[in-house]
Amino acid sequence: MHQRQLVIKAPRQGLFEITASIAEVVQQSLISRGLCHLFVQHTSASLLIQENADPSARADLESFFERLANSHSHLFTHTDEGPDDMPSHIKSALTQTSLTIPVLEGHLGLGTWQGIYLWEHRIQLPPRRLCVSGFG
Repeated sequence: MHQRQLVIKAPRQGLFEITASIAEVVQQSLISRGLCHLFVQHTSASLLIQENADPSARADLESFFERLANSHSHLFTHTDEGPDDMPSHIKSALTQTSLTIPVLEGHLGLGTWQGIYLWEHRIQLPPRRLCVSGFG
């Protein structure tokens, strides 16, 4: 087993590709066949495998979730960290806080158009801790 914690600060609210950072950890692990497990240690950010070729797919997904749980809505009572606090929790609850990806011949077993994304739901952009574990 190989384990590492990454600290990632997204440049903006939304989907931020982290595939290269995860691939680097997998390569350092020297695991040729097995699994890579990712876990984000926060309740207002999530992880996603998504289209990485056409940015409009990510933009459409971000727009859909923003309509679903608007960051500027006055409908929510949980606003300890600002008006985007509860919408961030909702978006995180509807997506994923962990992913498991196969490792094949020392590389992430992603499909042709797949990338790994940290989805930053907050406007203030705090640094995010991500546990990356490789099992071979």
